[in-house]
Amino acid sequence: MIDNKAELPVVQKLLDRIVQSAQHIVALQTSSVADTVAQMRVLAMRGGTSIYAWDPDGGLASLRESGMHVPGSKRMSDALRYVLQSMHFGIYLFVDYEPHLKPADVLLLRRISRTPTSNERKLVFVSGRNELPEELDGMYDRLAVESELHRTLRLRDGRWVT
Repeated sequence: MIDNKAELPVVQKLLDRIVQSAQHIVALQTSSVADTVAQMRVLAMRGGTSIYAWDPDGGLASLRESGMHVPGSKRMSDALRYVLQSMHFGIYLFVDYEPHLKPADVLLLRRISRTPTSNERKLVFVSGRNELPEELDGMYDRLAVESELHRTLRLRDGRWVT
């Protein structure tokens, strides 16, 4: 379980790494998916960041404004089309996804990863395993919450680096 006071800075750093990622798609591995999403909700509400979470039962929902759902986004392909057509910055967490995606979903993800945008949309697949189809290899970054917990600062060439 993630402790709010101790781990919130860790999740903030993780969110910063997601935003700074060169890829539009990120696979985030965590041992506690629900706690990580809860921490992202806290960051969205405090910082005003547009973070959405997708699950097959409810579709896309804003973490910042609870209760605000994107209509017609229960199917993953519909949610991916929404993300592709979105004109705004946003971080989209896909929580209860199947690791073996449909071919149509893989095509949409490939299109999202290749489309240059000025608004920097980020799709984050959050799970206990770091699995995405091999057709997407090289098109996404891999991050782990546990590795963020163990990152330490080191002095290199007169400046602090992680």
